[in-house]
Amino acid sequence: MFGELISASHTSTLEQIPGLVSEHAARVGLCDVLIYLADLQQEVLSPLVAEPAPAGERESEEIAVEGTVAGRAFQHGKIMPATVRDPLQWWVPLVDGTDRLGVVSVTLPAVDHDALLDMERLAGLVALLVVSKRPLSDAYARLVRRRRMSVSAEMEWRLMPQRTFATDRLVISAVMEPAYEISGDVYDYSFGGTKAHLAIFDAMGHDTGAGLTANLALTTLRNSRHEGDGLAVSAAKIDRALTEQFGGDRFATCVVATLDIVSGHLEWVCCGHYPPVIVRRRATVELDCSPAPPAGTGLGLPVTVCHTQLQRGDRLLLYTDGITEARNHHGEEFGMERFTDFLIRHQADELPVPETLRRLIRHHLDYHEHRLRDDATVLLVEWPGSPYSKREAEAISGVPPEDDLP
Repeated sequence: MFGELISASHTSTLEQIPGLVSEHAARVGLCDVLIYLADLQQEVLSPLVAEPAPAGERESEEIAVEGTVAGRAFQHGKIMPATVRDPLQWWVPLVDGTDRLGVVSVTLPAVDHDALLDMERLAGLVALLVVSKRPLSDAYARLVRRRRMSVSAEMEWRLMPQRTFATDRLVISAVMEPAYEISGDVYDYSFGGTKAHLAIFDAMGHDTGAGLTANLALTTLRNSRHEGDGLAVSAAKIDRALTEQFGGDRFATCVVATLDIVSGHLEWVCCGHYPPVIVRRRATVELDCSPAPPAGTGLGLPVTVCHTQLQRGDRLLLYTDGITEARNHHGEEFGMERFTDFLIRHQADELPVPETLRRLIRHHLDYHEHRLRDDATVLLVEWPGSPYSKREAEAISGVPPEDDLP
């Protein structure tokens, strides 16, 4: 069945995937398969249909993430029966690698371990098909948006990598708000050998120009990295690119870092940005290093490459000032203490990392009554020290483990 479905998908669009999946899965007893995708802010799950409602309008069959069984399957990365009384319909997390896409609804004529395993693997294949087709689908873009998006936000979302990635050596997850109006914040990560490359940028302003500045800064970093440059050279190239393009009228603060995922050695450069923070057990360590000026000022001052050693179980935070400096209507900042305290408390709940960050941004929005004056971005890296077991990596990133099926 999987082979026939893959073959049929080669010449299909994203909008045709639900019909193909339902048709082929029914032949092996996996019935009434429906695909639901999470919106950009991961608040609702909407059915994948050929003609989504226009931006800002609700889908008739959408399901809230909070307070529903389908939502719990999405949040916790666990296969769950739709009802206890009728355990024939199941909600299965839809995950591409470790990046949460939504859920799949499947009905089984009979339930046993092998049938549940088939269902979980079908969801894995569906996720791959969705990811392979969505870049060319305007319907996908409309489906995952709850309202109209600014041009700057359109640029940023297309520029950045997926929000969650995991290996047996680390887990990376990121969140951004306001999702539809972001203008100057971007994050980035990539891998080369035993190195994880991390970056976060906060460009000056809240307009399309800020989006262009962030785009040029990140693209310059990637080009420099691909050329084999070190952190100091990359920072200098970013400064030069922005200065040549904007003549000193536009700049971006940033942290660019490299983590050896085997040894835990971290090196970074800080250009006018908040330094990284380590959450270590129930405390925080704010790293200190001489900052360079923001990129784009053209001052040509030397860049200091900073170093530190992570400890087992450390969480590394890169963030923008829209998280800590945003104020509520009383004039009170969200602040570093409230920010890190939330992460420490929710670490004890053993939630998947992407779910912890999803809840963090919801808490942040509630604190500010859903009116943010600046972009708020967080990139969180979990470093275990020694490799995760397969089960541990699945649990921390929200992937249904095969040896823990209901």
